[in-house]
Amino acid sequence: MYLLCMHLELTMRAAAINLRALPEQRDLIDQAANLLGKNRSDFMLEAACERAQAVLLDQVFFSLDSNKFQQFAALLDTPLQANQGLERLMAVKSPWDKNKT
Repeated sequence: MYLLCMHLELTMRAAAINLRALPEQRDLIDQAANLLGKNRSDFMLEAACERAQAVLLDQVFFSLDSNKFQQFAALLDTPLQANQGLERLMAVKSPWDKNKT
């Protein structure tokens, strides 16, 4: 989806999207757009596309027959096995977290 939004930015825009905002909202959007070197429309379209993509990706649905569902549920219920690589990764101190040991 993000690639779709980026691709569409390269083509001529033919559809209008009109909306009303409070002056404070407009100013906030303009300030952020300016920081990124974008105009208001480009900033708003990019932000809207990113949010739309996130919403759609959160709406994942898949259908399983009874047998496949039982297999899937059994996998979810299976206790985790030790994973040394993951344990090493989780033990690494984050540069921003000085309290983590």
